[in-house]
Amino acid sequence: MSKTPGWLGGLGARLTHMGERLEERRARAHADPDAVAVPEVDVPDHVPPPPDYAPAVAAKPEPAAAVPWGLRVAAEASWRILVLAAVIWMLGQIIVQVQLVAFAFMGSLLVTALLQPTVSRLRGLGLPRGLATAFTAVLGFVIMGLIGWFVVWQIMDNAQELTEKVQKGIEDLRHWLLNSPFHVTDKQINEISKNLSDAIGTNVQEITSAGLQGVTVVVELLTGMLLAMFSTLFLLYDGKKVWQWTLKLVPAQARPGMAGAGPRAWRTLTAYVRGTVIVAMIDAIFIGLGLFFLDVPMAVPLAVVIFLFAFIPLVGAVISGALACVVALVVQGPFVALMALIVVLAVQQIEGHVLQPFILGRAVRVHPLAVVLSVAAGGLMAGIGGAVVAVPLVAVLNTAVGYLRAYSKENALRAAPGPHGATAHAVAPTPAPGSEPAPPGPGATEDRTQDKGDGIA
Repeated sequence: MSKTPGWLGGLGARLTHMGERLEERRARAHADPDAVAVPEVDVPDHVPPPPDYAPAVAAKPEPAAAVPWGLRVAAEASWRILVLAAVIWMLGQIIVQVQLVAFAFMGSLLVTALLQPTVSRLRGLGLPRGLATAFTAVLGFVIMGLIGWFVVWQIMDNAQELTEKVQKGIEDLRHWLLNSPFHVTDKQINEISKNLSDAIGTNVQEITSAGLQGVTVVVELLTGMLLAMFSTLFLLYDGKKVWQWTLKLVPAQARPGMAGAGPRAWRTLTAYVRGTVIVAMIDAIFIGLGLFFLDVPMAVPLAVVIFLFAFIPLVGAVISGALACVVALVVQGPFVALMALIVVLAVQQIEGHVLQPFILGRAVRVHPLAVVLSVAAGGLMAGIGGAVVAVPLVAVLNTAVGYLRAYSKENALRAAPGPHGATAHAVAPTPAPGSEPAPPGPGATEDRTQDKGDGIA
């Protein structure tokens, strides 16, 4: 009987606790009648670990870490290359739309690179800048105009004689084919001639439209020449200010490197133009003399054509030499054509192996594969003008990129922490006995990274 009061007290306490919980539920139900009663679940305070026989589950890596390193690098490089290609394509489309202005400015740069040393020499003799610029520009334009007039005059003067000799050469070729061991008959030759006549007659409309377009080409050519002359005058007179204004368009962090690369690129362009002119003159003179002594008609106009085509590296020499050999073959026969071919090959071999390395030097050395590819790409994109400006553009870019690479490498070495401790003692120069090392001057770095010259001016 002694345990009965304790048991009754515990039962009363539990009933009291259950009544309090029931009252709390009723109060919550009255406060939120839409609420659904959720039975309470007792959550243990500590979750027991899994048993030892349970399999271990490895944590999954991050998605970026699951991609192989090479693939991540390729993806990073690919989208950057695509963005760069899109920018280059857009620039190319813009240049195509304004190619007349672009080619006029490129031509003015080439002419300025040829004439600018003369302006510098005249200013060194004491002439004012305006007078030196005017004298050089007028003299250069007059010489180029006389060359063009001389070529046209020679062609017009010898056109009748050349036509007669070409007709005679074709007739001789006809007789040779009839008497040759190839068993060519007169009927076959007449059929070939008839087919050529039919082809010309069928394409009369296209030829006429091409002739009408030729008027537009002449107008555009004259406009481009005027733009080039106007641009050349300002580049000769205010080239330094133009370059300084261009540098302001470059971001401030890249401006010091561009300021050093610009003068070097300009010296490369100047060396290329002057060297090409000298080499072209030597080619034209010696090949022209060879054609003259071989009694090939229009030897002087052909020499001028060789001079002009020398500005298209590799390809221009082949085209001009082939033209001279064809004229010699049609007019003078196979033997004279063979001798003309020997003269052309001999002069071009001397040019390629002696003159160009000696005159141009290492300043504009470009690999022959780069020359061929750049000329082909320039010709496909913009015709003869693109082929002319392709190689100097590649040479200038090669010089500028090489300098910028060296400049960034030097800046990286300068920003790297210097040696310290035992390493510093091992690499530090040991001064001579009784002498003190002189501190480097503030312009020591500039003397290593900057050559003489002030750019376009």
